[in-house]
Amino acid sequence: MTDKIENPTGFDDLLENNRHYAENFHLAGFDGIAKAGVAIVTCMDSRIDPLGIVGLEPGDAKIFRNPGGRVTDQALEALVLSTYLLNVNRILVVPHTKCAMGKNSENELRSKIGELAGKDASWMSFSVVDDQEQKLREDLAKVRSHPLVPDTTLVAGFIYDVDTGLLREVK
Repeated sequence: MTDKIENPTGFDDLLENNRHYAENFHLAGFDGIAKAGVAIVTCMDSRIDPLGIVGLEPGDAKIFRNPGGRVTDQALEALVLSTYLLNVNRILVVPHTKCAMGKNSENELRSKIGELAGKDASWMSFSVVDDQEQKLREDLAKVRSHPLVPDTTLVAGFIYDVDTGLLREVK
Protein backbone atom coordinates (compact mmCIF):
# COMPACT_ATOMS: atom_id res chain seq x y z
CA MET A 1 0.00 0.00 0.00
CA THR A 2 1.32 3.44 -0.89
CA ASP A 3 1.05 6.40 1.42
CA LYS A 4 -1.45 8.98 0.38
CA ILE A 5 -0.26 12.55 0.16
CA GLU A 6 -1.56 14.56 3.09
CA ASN A 7 -1.83 17.63 0.91
CA PRO A 8 -5.06 17.14 -1.05
CA THR A 9 -4.75 20.33 -3.12
CA GLY A 10 -1.02 20.18 -3.79
CA PHE A 11 -0.76 23.94 -3.16
CA ASP A 12 -0.68 24.19 0.63
CA ASP A 13 3.02 25.09 0.69
CA LEU A 14 2.42 27.93 -1.74
CA LEU A 15 -0.62 29.18 0.16
CA GLU A 16 1.44 29.19 3.36
CA ASN A 17 4.14 31.19 1.56
CA ASN A 18 1.44 33.60 0.39
CA ARG A 19 0.26 34.18 3.95
CA HIS A 20 3.82 35.15 4.92
CA TYR A 21 4.08 37.39 1.84
CA ALA A 22 0.80 39.12 2.73
CA GLU A 23 2.04 39.92 6.25
CA ASN A 24 4.36 42.58 4.76
CA PHE A 25 2.37 43.43 1.64
CA HIS A 26 3.08 47.01 0.58
CA LEU A 27 1.36 47.41 -2.78
CA ALA A 28 -2.21 47.86 -1.49
CA GLY A 29 -3.95 50.70 -3.30
CA PHE A 30 -1.32 50.85 -6.05
CA ASP A 31 -2.91 51.82 -9.38
CA GLY A 32 -0.89 49.37 -11.49
CA ILE A 33 1.04 51.83 -13.64
CA ALA A 34 4.69 51.14 -14.37
CA LYS A 35 6.36 53.54 -11.93
CA ALA A 36 9.69 53.41 -13.80
CA GLY A 37 7.99 53.59 -17.21
CA VAL A 38 9.44 50.23 -18.25
CA ALA A 39 8.03 47.15 -20.00
CA ILE A 40 10.08 43.98 -20.33
CA VAL A 41 9.42 41.10 -22.71
CA THR A 42 11.44 38.08 -21.62
CA CYS A 43 11.48 34.32 -21.43
CA MET A 44 9.56 32.28 -18.88
CA ASP A 45 12.85 30.69 -17.75
CA SER A 46 13.02 30.54 -13.96
CA ARG A 47 16.66 31.71 -13.97
CA ILE A 48 15.49 35.20 -14.97
CA ASP A 49 14.41 37.78 -12.41
CA PRO A 50 13.11 40.43 -14.85
CA LEU A 51 12.95 43.22 -12.28
CA GLY A 52 16.16 42.34 -10.47
CA ILE A 53 18.35 42.23 -13.58
CA VAL A 54 17.71 45.95 -14.15
CA GLY A 55 17.48 47.02 -10.51
CA LEU A 56 13.71 47.48 -10.38
CA GLU A 57 11.09 46.38 -7.86
CA PRO A 58 7.44 45.29 -8.01
CA GLY A 59 5.34 48.13 -9.36
CA ASP A 60 8.15 49.60 -11.46
CA ALA A 61 7.61 47.70 -14.72
CA LYS A 62 5.22 45.65 -16.80
CA ILE A 63 6.50 42.14 -17.49
CA PHE A 64 5.47 39.86 -20.36
CA ARG A 65 6.94 36.36 -20.35
CA ASN A 66 6.74 33.55 -22.88
CA PRO A 67 8.95 30.73 -24.19
CA GLY A 68 11.99 32.30 -25.81
CA GLY A 69 11.12 35.87 -24.81
CA ARG A 70 9.60 36.51 -28.24
CA VAL A 71 7.52 39.49 -29.35
CA THR A 72 4.33 37.61 -30.19
CA ASP A 73 0.96 39.14 -31.05
CA GLN A 74 0.05 38.86 -27.36
CA ALA A 75 3.27 40.62 -26.36
CA LEU A 76 2.53 43.42 -28.83
CA GLU A 77 -0.96 43.76 -27.38
CA ALA A 78 0.52 44.10 -23.90
CA LEU A 79 3.08 46.66 -25.11
CA VAL A 80 0.47 48.81 -26.85
CA LEU A 81 -1.77 48.79 -23.78
CA SER A 82 1.23 49.51 -21.54
CA THR A 83 2.39 52.52 -23.55
CA TYR A 84 -1.04 54.19 -23.59
CA LEU A 85 -2.56 53.14 -20.29
CA LEU A 86 0.23 52.15 -17.91
CA ASN A 87 2.96 54.81 -18.18
CA VAL A 88 5.43 52.77 -20.28
CA ASN A 89 7.91 54.76 -22.36
CA ARG A 90 10.81 52.26 -22.45
CA ILE A 91 10.58 48.70 -23.78
CA LEU A 92 13.24 46.04 -23.29
CA VAL A 93 13.15 42.74 -25.18
CA VAL A 94 15.33 40.26 -23.29
CA PRO A 95 15.89 36.67 -24.41
CA HIS A 96 18.69 34.74 -22.70
CA THR A 97 21.63 32.40 -23.20
CA LYS A 98 21.16 28.63 -22.94
CA CYS A 99 17.48 28.94 -23.88
CA ALA A 100 15.69 25.62 -24.44
CA MET A 101 13.83 27.19 -27.37
CA GLY A 102 17.12 27.28 -29.30
CA LYS A 103 18.15 23.70 -28.61
CA ASN A 104 15.55 21.91 -30.73
CA SER A 105 13.84 22.33 -34.06
CA GLU A 106 10.08 22.76 -34.26
CA ASN A 107 9.70 19.12 -35.35
CA GLU A 108 11.98 17.86 -32.58
CA LEU A 109 9.91 19.69 -29.96
CA ARG A 110 6.66 18.38 -31.42
CA SER A 111 8.06 14.87 -31.34
CA LYS A 112 9.37 15.18 -27.75
CA ILE A 113 6.16 16.70 -26.43
CA GLY A 114 4.04 14.17 -28.29
CA GLU A 115 6.09 11.31 -26.90
CA LEU A 116 5.97 12.63 -23.33
CA ALA A 117 2.24 13.43 -23.53
CA GLY A 118 1.39 10.21 -25.29
CA LYS A 119 -0.63 12.29 -27.75
CA ASP A 120 -0.17 13.80 -31.19
CA ALA A 121 1.53 17.19 -30.90
CA SER A 122 2.22 17.71 -34.60
CA TRP A 123 -0.35 20.53 -34.70
CA MET A 124 1.26 22.51 -31.86
CA SER A 125 3.40 25.54 -32.64
CA PHE A 126 6.43 26.35 -30.51
CA SER A 127 8.56 29.50 -30.52
CA VAL A 128 11.76 27.89 -31.73
CA VAL A 129 14.71 30.27 -31.98
CA ASP A 130 17.26 29.13 -34.56
CA ASP A 131 19.34 32.35 -34.50
CA GLN A 132 18.80 34.25 -31.28
CA GLU A 133 20.36 37.56 -32.32
CA GLN A 134 18.53 37.61 -35.66
CA LYS A 135 15.20 36.77 -34.00
CA LEU A 136 15.80 39.51 -31.44
CA ARG A 137 16.47 42.04 -34.23
CA GLU A 138 13.25 40.93 -35.95
CA ASP A 139 11.32 41.31 -32.70
CA LEU A 140 12.75 44.79 -32.12
CA ALA A 141 11.71 45.77 -35.65
CA LYS A 142 8.17 44.49 -34.92
CA VAL A 143 7.91 46.72 -31.87
CA ARG A 144 9.51 49.77 -33.49
CA SER A 145 7.36 49.55 -36.61
CA HIS A 146 4.06 48.81 -34.89
CA PRO A 147 1.64 51.62 -35.74
CA LEU A 148 0.32 51.82 -32.18
CA VAL A 149 3.67 51.95 -30.38
CA PRO A 150 4.49 55.66 -30.09
CA ASP A 151 7.62 56.89 -31.90
CA THR A 152 8.68 58.45 -28.60
CA THR A 153 8.93 55.03 -26.93
CA LEU A 154 12.51 53.83 -26.49
CA VAL A 155 12.97 50.21 -27.60
CA ALA A 156 16.08 48.12 -26.99
CA GLY A 157 17.09 44.48 -27.08
CA PHE A 158 19.47 42.62 -24.80
CA ILE A 159 20.56 39.03 -24.35
CA TYR A 160 20.69 38.06 -20.70
CA ASP A 161 23.58 35.77 -19.77
CA VAL A 162 22.26 33.18 -17.29
CA ASP A 163 25.81 32.45 -16.09
CA THR A 164 26.98 36.00 -15.39
CA GLY A 165 23.76 37.97 -14.88
CA LEU A 166 24.88 40.55 -17.44
CA LEU A 167 22.87 42.04 -20.29
CA ARG A 168 24.47 42.41 -23.73
CA GLU A 169 22.80 44.88 -26.07
CA VAL A 170 21.89 43.71 -29.57
CA LYS A 171 21.25 46.45 -32.12
